Amino acid sequence: MRLGRFFNTTAFRLSAIYLAGFSVFAVLFVVYISYATDQLLARQLRETIDTEIRSLAEQAGTGGIGAVVAGVDRRSRRPGASLYLIVDVTGRIVAGNIAEVPAAVLDRADEEPFTVGYVREEGETAERLAMVRVVSMPGGLTMLVGRDIAERERFREIIGQSIAWGAALLLVLGAISWFFVSRRVLSRIDSVSATSRRIMDGDLSGRLEVTGSGDEFDRLAASLNAMLERIEGLMHGLKEVSDNIAHDLKTPLTRLRNRVESTLGGSDDPAAYRAALESTIEDADQLIRVFNALLIIAQVEAGTPDKAGERVDVAEIVRDVAELYEPAAESAGGELTAQADGPLFVRGNRELIGQAIANLIDNALKYGSRDGEESAGAHVAVAAGREGDRIVITVADDGPGIAAKDRERVLERFVRLEESRSAPGSGLGLSLVAAVARLHGGEIALLDNLPRGLRVVLRLPALVEAA
Repeated sequence: MRLGRFFNTTAFRLSAIYLAGFSVFAVLFVVYISYATDQLLARQLRETIDTEIRSLAEQAGTGGIGAVVAGVDRRSRRPGASLYLIVDVTGRIVAGNIAEVPAAVLDRADEEPFTVGYVREEGETAERLAMVRVVSMPGGLTMLVGRDIAERERFREIIGQSIAWGAALLLVLGAISWFFVSRRVLSRIDSVSATSRRIMDGDLSGRLEVTGSGDEFDRLAASLNAMLERIEGLMHGLKEVSDNIAHDLKTPLTRLRNRVESTLGGSDDPAAYRAALESTIEDADQLIRVFNALLIIAQVEAGTPDKAGERVDVAEIVRDVAELYEPAAESAGGELTAQADGPLFVRGNRELIGQAIANLIDNALKYGSRDGEESAGAHVAVAAGREGDRIVITVADDGPGIAAKDRERVLERFVRLEESRSAPGSGLGLSLVAAVARLHGGEIALLDNLPRGLRVVLRLPALVEAA
């Protein structure tokens, strides 16, 4: 079964394809080299034989047939000499170092050099393979000049053996490399499968193994681990939201039910009924606002709000929202100032950006009052400007501020600090602002507003206008 897994893997198929392709290429390359080398050696043999023939012809022109016979006799005695043979019309050997050749060879006079397979040299009994050329001479003589081609045949034999051994070595090395590659690939896939089963069993902390080699498996594992971390965060966030909804909405729903039950069990006074209904409507409106805020946050975090890519002027939005909240600030004994020199264009959703700015101003007016009392009024300053490639929106107050240890936590849903429990709210305002910032590729930061208070900074990418 384990061997069958190896054969059924993609690594085996790819290894087989690569091995076959490389083997074919290697064989064709070696065959081409051997063929070209063989042709080169054959051409060199022909040129050597033709040179010998021309040299002997020059001797015949100067000294006659006798000079040719003497020259052949002299050359045939040299160590490693070429093959020579001169016979008369009767077949009698006149000169040379060849004892016997096939009779049909001498009939092929004046042809191009050719290969003959039966040449017996003097003093030897072994047959030789040679390339020869036969030339007719005056006086009925026939001359044969040739070269032994045993070295060329030996070369062919070596090439054939090399191809055989190379093919065998390729097969062995290919099998070894396939085995180790398949084992490595299977081990990584088994690790992925094991991690996947852990995650499917509910353990969201499972992560794919990263060996540190930096190969494609490590890069894929790193990407999937980042995705798993995001999924784990979303799942924990969903669980926290569910727990917070159950905890924070249980109290107003219980209070609403108790009020209705108390009214029904009380007197039949229409004024009491009306007051109870009005209080019930207020509580229902608050619950609706909570659920609407949750719905907006869910849409924003899913990245699917309407008109998420339109061109909007942040400066105009800041001025409009500040103008809307000025009467509320004055009636509470506070002050709201806005400075936004525009235009400051971003690409995004106008309603969501306006809602985020409104939430920041509302929080500053509500929780930024001096001495922690809303009646004391809050001094809130709103500003918008450009810093490099970012549009920066700042909302600052001179209230008690937020402790540094709580600034990350207040951006989560349903988080309300103990100091703000007495004030109305749902704990979703800053989480909505953070979600809007993430949707638009920006970020939110909670900083100290010296000498006192809180300064909330919302940064959004500025829109790059086409030239």
